[in-house]
Amino acid sequence: MSAQITVSVAGSERSVPAGTTAADLFEDDKRIVVARVGGELKDLTYELADGDSVDGVDIASPDGLDVLRHSCTHVMAQAVQRLWPDAKLGIGPYIRDGFYYDFDVAEPFTPEDLKKLEKTMQKIVNEGQTFRRRVVSAEEALAELHDEPYKCELIGLAHGPGSGAAEDSDALDQRAEGASVEVGGGEITIYDNVRRDGTVAWGDLCRGPHVPTTKLIANGFKVMRSAAAYWRGDQANAQLQRVYGTAWASKDDLRDYLTRLEEAEKRDHRKLGTELDLYSFPDELGSGLPVFHPKGGVVKKEMEDYVRERHVQEGFLYVGTPHISKDGLFHTSGHLPYYADTMFPPLHVDAEYDEDGEVVKPGQDYRLKAMNCPMHNLIFRSRGRSYRELPMRLFEFGTVYRYEKSGVIHGLTRLRGFTQDDSHSYCMPEQTGDEIKHLLHFVLSLLRDFGLDDFYLELSTRDPESDKFIGSDEDWAEATRILEEACTSTGLELVPDPGGAAYYGPKVSVQARDAIGRTWQMSTIQYDFNQPERFGLEYQAPDGSRKRPVMIHSAKFGSIERFMGVLVEHYAGAFPVWLSPVQVTCVPVAEDYVPYLEEVSAKLRAAGVRVEIDASDDRFPKKIRNASKSKVPYVLIAGEEDRAAGAVSFRYRDGSQRNGVPVEQAVAEILATIESKAQVTTAPTED
Repeated sequence: MSAQITVSVAGSERSVPAGTTAADLFEDDKRIVVARVGGELKDLTYELADGDSVDGVDIASPDGLDVLRHSCTHVMAQAVQRLWPDAKLGIGPYIRDGFYYDFDVAEPFTPEDLKKLEKTMQKIVNEGQTFRRRVVSAEEALAELHDEPYKCELIGLAHGPGSGAAEDSDALDQRAEGASVEVGGGEITIYDNVRRDGTVAWGDLCRGPHVPTTKLIANGFKVMRSAAAYWRGDQANAQLQRVYGTAWASKDDLRDYLTRLEEAEKRDHRKLGTELDLYSFPDELGSGLPVFHPKGGVVKKEMEDYVRERHVQEGFLYVGTPHISKDGLFHTSGHLPYYADTMFPPLHVDAEYDEDGEVVKPGQDYRLKAMNCPMHNLIFRSRGRSYRELPMRLFEFGTVYRYEKSGVIHGLTRLRGFTQDDSHSYCMPEQTGDEIKHLLHFVLSLLRDFGLDDFYLELSTRDPESDKFIGSDEDWAEATRILEEACTSTGLELVPDPGGAAYYGPKVSVQARDAIGRTWQMSTIQYDFNQPERFGLEYQAPDGSRKRPVMIHSAKFGSIERFMGVLVEHYAGAFPVWLSPVQVTCVPVAEDYVPYLEEVSAKLRAAGVRVEIDASDDRFPKKIRNASKSKVPYVLIAGEEDRAAGAVSFRYRDGSQRNGVPVEQAVAEILATIESKAQVTTAPTED
């Protein structure tokens, strides 16, 4: 009788023969693609040890999809080297909703190349290749992969001189994005793709794990696009070709994803911004620096006016700070030198020189500000503060400048210059719980006012294994408890994000789902132990002693520009009436009715409604089409019957119409809709 071992499977103990693999445990469930053993993902070929705790990972689960997509990168890379044998391999990680692989090839991939690539991938998938793991030494890996210079470089990063053996994943990914899927973790492994006859088709440096067979990839994958990418994200390095793909657990899931992409493309705020004449990105200004056209300016102003008013109602004090500062301020705050790479280079000014060019008076370095908080600290510190003033809530629309790499800039959602609705609350420690609850409920109500109402919260805490975080264990535990309690009070789902906190304190972020189910990180509320200490902030306590306040950062939108981009996509450009650049377009049936509609427009304009008249030479049907394309919420039409009755006809975004509405009633209805911030797409039902 063979020796027995005891393992825990999904929480239940089982006695199994020694040598049992994870695949043996789950052989009746074909949806299980890898196993979680002691919290770590393992191939199904993993041989179990006595005492192991094992759970199966379903192919459609988040971890299962990550593994499926990672396996798909190997199929893609194998296919590329079949078609282009001289191609050199970069890095191939899974990413959200898909994967990519970087290749060094002689010519960029064309659309026809990508079609050939997908067909070759399908052939490999149909071969039913299995993934087989091999452990090798660094020397063996370098010898085997001597024709793959990028792979050899990764081995050197993780296991070369000065790296420390088995460099941790986060540190490795900082040096080469996605590298942790290839090397690290204590040992070097190569995964071979093995044909049914036992011969090796191809192999790659990889940590794994992988699905048992390429057959599982056949359920739903697609090559999406290619783009240029620099090796290790550094513009000084070679430019590679990055091929993106997606993979799903079923063909239906793939089809649903592609449908979502089509809908997202229709809602792309960059495209709609041009079509609706809201904003543009002139090359003359530089990357990531938008300009707002008159219609976009209306939307931006409405957003700012409303948010400013709400902040005042919630007890915030409106302040203003400059766009530039001596760089010493950012050394005091701790942002320099740590965030120097994301700040624009210093401007050296005020130096004086003699006629020989020698410095008579040293100059001073200034920086465009990348954050507002240091300047708010100066306002707090400008005079003595009493506990009676706390919590003190300072707020501004602060424009900041961050040097984002050109490759990550994206429309309004990733910019180099943007305006934050930024606030900082200074509290006594015992006030922080109530203040965070106040901020969180304020944030949620504000987002609901703009039509976002599907949320969950993410709580970012420190990594206990990392030494990058400041503050005592007690401070962190208390701050985390306070944030968690505030989050729980909302009744929303709370998702943990261990290790995701800033170095100076935990934070909670509001994640909002838009009209097509995409998740956007919106507001953040950040606990800060660090800056009050660095700036020497104090208040006089009730007993007369001087004490240090707690600082809480919050940005309700993140940035005005990014939030506008989100709203454009959420509404597909069809804003609620109160936000619409043009709220009413008046369309005469014929030229004779323009004077009548001018009278109607004057009444609307006097009431504060943004209204236009289409008095162009276009025919009536074209005027209606133009109004529809511009996504105006209300089109008011007037012909002879309307003029005779002192009425107008309403036309709505969906093409429905309501005729013979008296002008005074029409004005009142439009004003009521603006006041209620309602969305209007169709004619109201008659009682």
